This record gives sequence, C-alpha cells and structure tokens, in this order.
Amino acid sequence: MGIGRRRWRIAAATVAASVSALLLGALTPAAAEVAPSANDRPQIDHPMGSQIRKHEGDNSNSYTKRRALEPRGLNSDGMQAYATVPGIDVSSWQGNVDWAYWWNQGKRFAYVKATEGTSYKNPYFAQQYNGSYNVGMIRGAYHFALPDVSSGAAQANFFVDNGGGWSADGKTLPGALDMEYNPYGATCYGLSKAQMAAWIKDFHDTYHARTGRWPVIYTSTSWWSQCVGTSGDFSSTAPLWVARYASSVGELPYNWGYHTFWQYTSSPIDQNSFNGAYERLQVLATG
Repeated sequence: MGIGRRRWRIAAATVAASVSALLLGALTPAAAEVAPSANDRPQIDHPMGSQIRKHEGDNSNSYTKRRALEPRGLNSDGMQAYATVPGIDVSSWQGNVDWAYWWNQGKRFAYVKATEGTSYKNPYFAQQYNGSYNVGMIRGAYHFALPDVSSGAAQANFFVDNGGGWSADGKTLPGALDMEYNPYGATCYGLSKAQMAAWIKDFHDTYHARTGRWPVIYTSTSWWSQCVGTSGDFSSTAPLWVARYASSVGELPYNWGYHTFWQYTSSPIDQNSFNGAYERLQVLATG
C-alpha cells in the first residue's frame, strides 16, 4: 500500500471517530451536576451576619449607628437599661486585629469566631481572642452553625474543644451560637422548624453540660421566624443577640422579651451594642 493511500485511510478513521463521538455526545444526556456533600465543602469562613446581610441587606448609616448606642429597652437581667456598651465581632477576614485601635474607638467587648460546622477553625483565633483580652476588653467566642453537617452536640463539642469554652475570670463571655441563612442552599438547611429547634436544643444543652453556661443565641428575627418559629423557646436560658441593620432592634424572635446584644452594622466592621451598663456586662461574663 502506498504512503499516500495509508495516510488517507488514517485520516478517514480519525474523522469517523470524531463524528461518532459528536453524535454520541448529542444523543447522551449530560451528567447532572452534583453539589458537594456537606463534609466535602471547602474550608470557608462565613463571618457572623454575612448571610443575614446577603438576604436582608445592611441599611445602617451614621444616624442608625448613633441610635444603636442610645439606651433603650431592658438589659440582660430584665431591669431598665440606662446605658449601652459598644463592641465588635471579628473572624479570620480581619486577620491580625489592631486591638489598641478599637479600644481607643471606645469598644469594650469583642466576640471572636472560633469554629464553623465540625471542621473549620479560625487560624487567627489566638491573636484575636487573646489580643482583645490583653487590651482590656471582655471577650467571647462564637460558632457558625451548619445544622446539616452534624448534630448540635457534635458542633457544641467541636466549639468548646477549639476555643469556645468559658472561664469564670470576669472577662470571658459565654459562647455564642450563630444561627443564620444557609450559605450553601436552602434557607433552613433542609430542616423543618421542629427539627431545627431540636438541633439548637442539642447544641444548647451540650454547651451547658460542658461549660456550666447557656450559650448566647445570635440570629435575625426574619430567619428565626422562617426556620424555628414557635417550635423552640430559648428565652428563659439563652441571652439573645439580634441582628438588624437599621435604626432600631425591631420585633424580636419568638418569646424573647428583650435583647442582650444588637449587631447594628457591618461597616466598617461588625459593630454591636450591649443592652445595659458595663457593670451588667461584667455580670454576664462572671455568670
């Protein structure tokens, strides 16, 4: 066989194979895109309130920020509040924090993200948690919940084992449970209201068993109404930390008569007010 004839046959076979592959691709349905399972999710840091801002927006401005620091409502012991205490919360997004700067801005407490789900740990936790304490702030840690990853008990234990504990030193606040919109999909993580309430109770009870303190619960009224509603009542044990980026706290989640903390803006950093005088914040830290 001549070289030219052999080359022609090879070329023809290549074209036939290509056409066959194209036809097969046209006739075969594309494989469905499969979302990663909860345990395969990347190690992403979701700061407190990031999903609330995404779904509810941040309407704070200079006026609303001033209003947030005015005394109003009741403090964490149910007594009339005549003062507020300003504070901030941080995560790995802030990196190494200049705590002296924020102290000079009048901030007197800080919450630091420790964990998320059952795999993420804030790599800046030590600098942030110890740095806020060393500058004189009353500090606490928080956990970003992923209720579809593992049980509430498993996440409470992971949190306590990685910085979320409590000590009666008068400078450490009880750990906070961050309950907000699902960053990965369905608002309520595929759980019914009763299931979500049970998950929170599992975390709540386990944290208390490990530390002797009830956790602070952080949430927005809108998310709580959609995902927990009246199925769970934690108002008699868990201090409420409500997120609302407006001029007032607004309606509170089911059965809480007052808030303890209010996250009122995310600009230029997450800022919060404690609903009471500094001495009352010390009482909350002391237990």
